[in-house]
Amino acid sequence: MRLFLSILLLIPCIFYKNPASIQPGDYHVSTISRGHMPNLVINNTGDVHLVYGLGDSILYSASIDHGLSFSTPSLVATISELFAFAMRGPQIAVTDLGITILASDKTGNIYSYHKTAAGHWEKAVRVNDVEAVAKEGLMALGGDGETLFAVWLDLRGNNHNKIVGAKSIDGGKTWMKNKLIYASRDSSVCECCKPSVVVKDNNVYVMFRNWMKGSRDLYLIHSFNHGDHFGNAEKLGTGTWPLNGCPMDGGGLVIDAKNIPQTVWRRQNKIFSCTPGKPEIEIGQGKGSSITSINGKNLYAWSENGEIVCFLPQGKMIMLGKGTLPLIKTLNSKVAICIWEEEGEIHKAILNI
Repeated sequence: MRLFLSILLLIPCIFYKNPASIQPGDYHVSTISRGHMPNLVINNTGDVHLVYGLGDSILYSASIDHGLSFSTPSLVATISELFAFAMRGPQIAVTDLGITILASDKTGNIYSYHKTAAGHWEKAVRVNDVEAVAKEGLMALGGDGETLFAVWLDLRGNNHNKIVGAKSIDGGKTWMKNKLIYASRDSSVCECCKPSVVVKDNNVYVMFRNWMKGSRDLYLIHSFNHGDHFGNAEKLGTGTWPLNGCPMDGGGLVIDAKNIPQTVWRRQNKIFSCTPGKPEIEIGQGKGSSITSINGKNLYAWSENGEIVCFLPQGKMIMLGKGTLPLIKTLNSKVAICIWEEEGEIHKAILNI
């Protein structure tokens, strides 16, 4: 009996029943906590690290049982006028050096926090090396090995938003000189769409919504050397979205097992997925999309008419409940976790895939 219980703890059993009876598409939804703009990362052992905002507080929680339960939230720091709404919220990444959190405030500064081996959060350092240039509060953080890379919308120089980034090789304790990654020839990138960044081995990929010739399309830019130098930005998909305004929708990015970027994003009211250099494929309708990949297959999540939708590799579409801005990650080859926000509460679903 004791051995059987130990096995159950190692296998995320969605309904706490015989694993053999669980079918692809089975899921269990529960509430984690009150809060806003949750973000999570999963380390190599399957532990889940969660960050979110509540008022001016940055809160952290962890799960060591594959997302079934989370620890009591702990306070990382308090920032006056913390950004934690409309895609603007704390970001989290894990490297060989531990866990790092970024958070921004309405004055336009981004701060970095590192969790020590003793479990304490080290005092913040500022990531942007020119003060008050990240006023949109739209940023992303990725990590792998000993490399962290942060990207954000930045107003420095000409007061037009551009994509700027910075690298850390000490777990976020210090950050290197900020680097201009992309500036639009038509004055600005899209002003209210969150960029994405993924770090894998030597590669750093950055995805962002551009503003070129009146269109708001997604672009991808790549570095082969840990973010020291970036190539040219490449438009994703063959279609375009002429729009006199900002859709406030940055899409999602992941690197699959073959080191190929996989993307998901919105055009008008449709959700598309594509890889660089190939036509986009329509997969649904809605907004606020996210993507993860396992065993060469993609999983997607987005919101449609106020409902959270998950699209599994088998082509099965699941409605998880009301909410916005879902984030989906794979826990292992058979289970994924999706988190989202609804009316000031953070919800999660554990899905069998």
